[in-house]
Amino acid sequence: MPDESKKNRFLTIDQAAKELNVKQSLIPSLIRTGELRAIQVGGRAIWRIGANDLEDYIAEAYRRTAERVAAGELTNDGEEDTSS
Repeated sequence: MPDESKKNRFLTIDQAAKELNVKQSLIPSLIRTGELRAIQVGGRAIWRIGANDLEDYIAEAYRRTAERVAAGELTNDGEEDTSS
């Protein structure tokens, strides 16, 4: 089990993508839309995502998903209900 005290405070785009198990190209898109907070460090292509910001994004995604399930917008298999 990794030592939590040694966990990085900031993640690269690649690390954030691996944490979410998504394509790396999704992370800059989430940053651009404001869904995921990030900071630009130094050069224009150097972005870092705070570990806490990634956890906040995950918590918000769970909240939005729960709302959609409660509203009947998602089916049991996770697909959107397009019958209406």
